[in-house]
Amino acid sequence: MRICKQYTITFAAVCALVVGWMTASLTAYGGPRVIEILADKDSHYKIAGQNKPQLALKAGEQILLRIDARKSRTWSRDGSVHGFTMMRVKDHARVPSWDFELRPGMNEFPVTAPAEPGEYEVMCTVICSGDHEGMRMKVVVAP
Repeated sequence: MRICKQYTITFAAVCALVVGWMTASLTAYGGPRVIEILADKDSHYKIAGQNKPQLALKAGEQILLRIDARKSRTWSRDGSVHGFTMMRVKDHARVPSWDFELRPGMNEFPVTAPAEPGEYEVMCTVICSGDHEGMRMKVVVAP
């Protein structure tokens, strides 16, 4: 019985290493760029190493958004705790395929950066707290 547990733990560790290696390899060899974002309980988007979160994308770039959503003060829309919608700044048009409802925990979305260079803004579309209106993030798309 004890031997089986040791092999199970070892097998799980090997699987985790292989998955991590494959993910790193895909990114290094033309896979999507992974961007990790925290949709925090204080109704703010956060990116590690940035005081004021901002995304810098290349037009048409393939991206995997990995968003960790943490419950704020309220819980809305079918269990979603935050929203994540990108809009073009110049005319407030929503960017197709960049409109997500975030459930608690890790959420992943494969997306393509807008083809049109310019300034965009991500905003929360689920009323998550009294600070909901301030849950925004600047996005700059370069040619």
